[in-house]
Amino acid sequence: MINLTRKAAEELKRVMQENNLPEQSALRVEVREDGCSSHGTPLSYYIKIDEKSALEGDQVFESEGVKIFVDQTSLKYIQGLSLDFVESIQGRGFAFTNPNAKHSCGCGHSFSVDEEEKN
Repeated sequence: MINLTRKAAEELKRVMQENNLPEQSALRVEVREDGCSSHGTPLSYYIKIDEKSALEGDQVFESEGVKIFVDQTSLKYIQGLSLDFVESIQGRGFAFTNPNAKHSCGCGHSFSVDEEEKN
């Protein structure tokens, strides 16, 4: 399961509405091998609004009225992920809380997991 906070869902719905995106649009959450985490394989989150239907093999979730698509490869790294939208003096954006992340980089943009647990 992937969970959105109410604030994250409100921001996503605002962006979808502002851009006149179709009703079937969903948040796509992916994990890619990328980043600067110094422990294990560095992984980074990628999110986008997907205007198409789910792809074959995607897991489909719904949280706070927003559909979420996650591919099978990414899901093993982010099962239980919580996505929030934060605004602070440093800026605004989405914040990830991932119970699977064992290490993160100094800038907070990438993470790693214990590989033996995910294989």
